[in-house]
Amino acid sequence: MLTINRSFARQVRLRRLFRHGDERLLVVPLDHAVTDGPITGTGRLDSLVGHLAENGVDAVVLHKGSLRYVDPRWFAGTSLLVHLSASTAHAPDPNAKYLVASVEEALRMGADAVSVHVNLGSQGEMRQIGDLATVADACDRWNVPLLAMVYPRGPKIDNPRDPELVAHAVTLAAELGADLVKTVYPGSVSAMSDIARGCPIPVLVAGGLRLSATGDLLSYVDDVLRGGAAGVAMGRNIFEASDPGAIARKISDLIHGTFETVVAPTARSGADPGLDRAPLGPFTATVTQGELG
Repeated sequence: MLTINRSFARQVRLRRLFRHGDERLLVVPLDHAVTDGPITGTGRLDSLVGHLAENGVDAVVLHKGSLRYVDPRWFAGTSLLVHLSASTAHAPDPNAKYLVASVEEALRMGADAVSVHVNLGSQGEMRQIGDLATVADACDRWNVPLLAMVYPRGPKIDNPRDPELVAHAVTLAAELGADLVKTVYPGSVSAMSDIARGCPIPVLVAGGLRLSATGDLLSYVDDVLRGGAAGVAMGRNIFEASDPGAIARKISDLIHGTFETVVAPTARSGADPGLDRAPLGPFTATVTQGELG
């Protein structure tokens, strides 16, 4: 969703990110190493980014230090998002995120956009919301698109997929100046549709639980899209796959490809087209029986 109330430079960067012109995205976050430790073997990050760039991934998310080990040629047709937040799984409160880079640093490194993490309901929520607002101000100054990763997550959160909480998460991102928001899947196509329809910025859905069967993974992505989301920001389900490039290509084709649709009689009079699209069946995706498990 590209609004007219943005600067020329910001719109240029957003259009570069949404290069397909369909307002859909496949983003692969590769920022997990700071939180959990190495996600690839020595020297494999460059190869991984290359495979993703060659297989339809629209953007990858990296921390600033990782860029020293990645060939810049991969970003000729893939956008770079520099992640500004961090914490580790070993901290007293792993949900407490803090800034480790700035918008200016990200620009010096060639970033097309930046991302910030907020855990709604965490004990450190106050600092994280303040950091999001500070980064949003810098993004306005430098005309850099901002992806806010906002998750209901903390001691008072009983159900992080509660649609009301997820709606609050995406609203928080939009209200504080983000251009896109990443959050969790609320559990159903109808709940996703309500959230996406009520949010003024594109909603990307997190990859969710690790799914070993390709068919299950593609069905999950299809549900996300039928719910009106702009796409997915999916990490482990892609980079932990035996062939990350092949999985990325299938997901990219699903996100940017042609869907079989079922047009209901009311579809032309305002019904949500996302809910009229036929669900992805086990044999409609471009996968083999063996891959479906």
